[in-house]
Amino acid sequence: MAREVATMEMVYHIGAHCTDEDRLLKCLLKNQGSLSREGIVVPAPSRYRPVLREMLVSLRGRAATEEQQQIVLDAVMDEDDARRLVFSNESFICMPQKVLEQHMLYPMAGEKSNWLSQLFPNDPCVFFLGVRNPATFIPALFQRSNEADFTAFIAGVDPRRLLWSDTVRRIRNANPDAELVVWCNEDTPLIWTELLQVLSGCQEGTELRGSLDFLATLMSDAGLKRMRAYLESNPPVNAVQRRKVIAAFLDKYAIPEAVEEELDLPGWTPELVDEMTERYEEDLYEIEDMQGVRFIAP
Repeated sequence: MAREVATMEMVYHIGAHCTDEDRLLKCLLKNQGSLSREGIVVPAPSRYRPVLREMLVSLRGRAATEEQQQIVLDAVMDEDDARRLVFSNESFICMPQKVLEQHMLYPMAGEKSNWLSQLFPNDPCVFFLGVRNPATFIPALFQRSNEADFTAFIAGVDPRRLLWSDTVRRIRNANPDAELVVWCNEDTPLIWTELLQVLSGCQEGTELRGSLDFLATLMSDAGLKRMRAYLESNPPVNAVQRRKVIAAFLDKYAIPEAVEEELDLPGWTPELVDEMTERYEEDLYEIEDMQGVRFIAP
């Protein structure tokens, strides 16, 4: 059945690789029914990733016609209308093997994010991007690649010069009217509930099933059980208090191998890691100060 193309807020969670691993999407999918009642549609990846990929390749940055928009809507949603449509794909901007091309992080971020914005050119557009310390991001990306030799994998790339602020700036410059939400992956356990709320656009106070699933991967079963009981008997009055509770339980019950990373790679010395980490932390302040960027931090 043809639907009238009405104005919706189009949301694109664009990565980065080796951060979310689709956890945010999986949690929102558990809440499709309740979110749909608020006018929020979260389609399954199998419904939207193929059709969006095909449309992006076909349009190559041109604005989609109303007929083409209708094709996408018919493919991805059963509802007749919605106020917000949420898509998530860590490879929207590029495949993992192209992340470090041109000796920078996501060189195509500006162009490819603009391609996404042109799928529904008359609708408001929001991009979500989780960033990660390059000192751990690059080794994780290497593990995802087909390369056997780390030195060959980063050939020609100076890891000290890789700045997320450059990536964010390219997205902003290519999409001056779009909203951009950024957070750092290292903070995700503490801001998880807020990320779910902001990404989905659900009303404050909406209870989302599975909101503790991510924390369950980081702490012992006993610790998670105690935290659940504590939160039920002592409901946090605000996000700040909730973060303090989560931080306290993670500090006591975190599974070491889930929160600690081994960086045993050629040339990846403790001194280099420290230098990159310091640059990363400085870079986060620059992103936080950028106009048009909403930075979510604990």
